[in-house]
Amino acid sequence: MSAQRVLTGITTTGTLHLGNYVGAIRPAIEASRKPGVESFFFMADFHALIKCDEPDRLAHSSRAIAATWLAAGLDPERVTFYRQSDVPEIPELTWLLICVTAKGQMNRAHAYKAAVDAAVAAGEEPDANVSMGLFSYPVLMAADILMFNAHKVPVGKDQVQHIEMARDVAQRFNHLFGQGKEMFVLPEAVTDAEMELLPGLDGRKMSKSYDNVIPLFEGGSAALKDAVARIVTDSKLPGEPKDPQGQAIVTIYDAFATTEQRAAFRAALRGGLGWGEAKQQLVALIEGQIGPMRERYAELMAHPEKLEATLQAGAAKARAIAVPFLKTLREACGLRPYTSTATTAVAKTEKAALPVFKQYREADGKFYFKLLSAGGELLLQSSGFDQGRDAGQWVARLKREGWVADAPVQREASEADITAALAAFQED
Repeated sequence: MSAQRVLTGITTTGTLHLGNYVGAIRPAIEASRKPGVESFFFMADFHALIKCDEPDRLAHSSRAIAATWLAAGLDPERVTFYRQSDVPEIPELTWLLICVTAKGQMNRAHAYKAAVDAAVAAGEEPDANVSMGLFSYPVLMAADILMFNAHKVPVGKDQVQHIEMARDVAQRFNHLFGQGKEMFVLPEAVTDAEMELLPGLDGRKMSKSYDNVIPLFEGGSAALKDAVARIVTDSKLPGEPKDPQGQAIVTIYDAFATTEQRAAFRAALRGGLGWGEAKQQLVALIEGQIGPMRERYAELMAHPEKLEATLQAGAAKARAIAVPFLKTLREACGLRPYTSTATTAVAKTEKAALPVFKQYREADGKFYFKLLSAGGELLLQSSGFDQGRDAGQWVARLKREGWVADAPVQREASEADITAALAAFQED
């Protein structure tokens, strides 16, 4: 891999606020546009199951977060944008990794220790509120990362331990099954030490747990105005000089302003600008950038079929990588057909297990082809061709290039399954 792979996931519980946009979404999208970067963005809905047992809430959150990424400018053609649960290879890899992960290592995970401490403090059994999902959370996160051999993973400081665990698990797997080959890249955590956390309405870190957030899209411009109006300031009146230092409203303004705008805003406050007028200026500044995004968000939320199509296309791209890679990992672990006792036998078995194209001529005189899975399931059915060579040329192109949107075929399975089957030809 020549490009640097960067992977970012957001757990699908709740909706995103202005702090999420400034601290995570905006910088991640900007980074995805850099040359030499191959970016992966996903909705971590499997992770959400660990802390959310409300199906409708989880489903709405997943949809809202997907729409937020796209509305904020993420280009699904440039990146791989998918829903975690649409890539079944990830939970299978999780199990392979669990089998080489020490329980003692999981005992030291921050989230698990925090749950145990809370239970003990409440006079309960240490594991009273611990599910196996919570306990194994770091391994699922490792699978998210290692499935695509990401080099860089932007995370908050509280997640750095999980990246270190992913490195440890990857090294152990490489040692046990790699036979001298590094099957997994060792990922690196990326934390932006200079990133300024956006303060909330009360000056503390903007967080839903503090009930001090400014909504990003939810509630429209009215909700934005209402939240900004509630930002805590000092009691100085209009006309009195105000010190911008340490004011939450100034920090939030800075996150959306140019250098010149920042200087002018500070000068106006020192010159006696009233807090009410300052808040109106802040709303206008944020609205100028967020307003167009909000319109795009509303359009996507009103047309979930567009979101679904985008995510299915992203899942197909993700599985084109995951399917052949997992096949290699299964072989390395010994999960092989019984005839694969030697390298030559493995090679023969792999070829026999490939999907297959069949070309034939019907009674109407036309030539056809179809693609069957390794198990015999019909995946593609072509239209009729006047010449056999035309059918053969399309078969060769599909084998060489993978799924082609304008191919003269009728899909009989999902695009993700077809893409994965075609990827097997390229891997072979």
